[in-house]
Amino acid sequence: MFAWLEKNPFFFAVAVFIVIAYAGVIEVLPSFANNARPIEGKKPYTVLQLAGRQVYINESCNACHSQLIRPFKAETDRYGAYSKSGEFAYDRPFLWGSKRTGPDLARVGNYRTTDWHENHMFDPKSVVPSSIMPAYKHMFKKKADIETAYAEALTVKKVFNVPYDVENQTVLGSWEEAQANVKAEAEEIVNAMKDPEIKAAFERGEIKEIVALIAYLNSLK
Repeated sequence: MFAWLEKNPFFFAVAVFIVIAYAGVIEVLPSFANNARPIEGKKPYTVLQLAGRQVYINESCNACHSQLIRPFKAETDRYGAYSKSGEFAYDRPFLWGSKRTGPDLARVGNYRTTDWHENHMFDPKSVVPSSIMPAYKHMFKKKADIETAYAEALTVKKVFNVPYDVENQTVLGSWEEAQANVKAEAEEIVNAMKDPEIKAAFERGEIKEIVALIAYLNSLK
């Protein structure tokens, strides 16, 4: 069969297309499912966390870090309990990844602090001398896109029925209410940081990308 395909380029190309298309559908379809059951205690991302998640995606952090702990002893010994599907019920899209140039981050919120993330993102080698990760100092200057994050939250609420409600203690509310919630969440993170420019920017009403990213990383538990 394979020898015949190799001798017929057209049919070989069709077969390759079918295989890739099938694999693509299997990979993509779960992203559109709205019936995944979240694990107990799992809450939708806050607007600030969504802003940080977008920074994570924009900077291609998922190209070097996975968010999927596989059910192997070597992985659970290092990272903790293996990942369950219900943990990703509110992820659009999933950021499981398949490459680990750096460590898996599925449980990073359990063992890294705001202060650690601040130092690590500004100068990775200051906390991990052997690190090959580049510095992300520009995150300390760029403003987080809160408006787009709020729009994303509204979209997943309406399209994917993500429960932003009192029961989950993650209420979306109006734009004004969302801004107040973002400010309160960001203030807690900024107070735990040392960079005076970040604190000064917050006093001016600016929330930098690094603050949003840390909010997202702290939520990964």
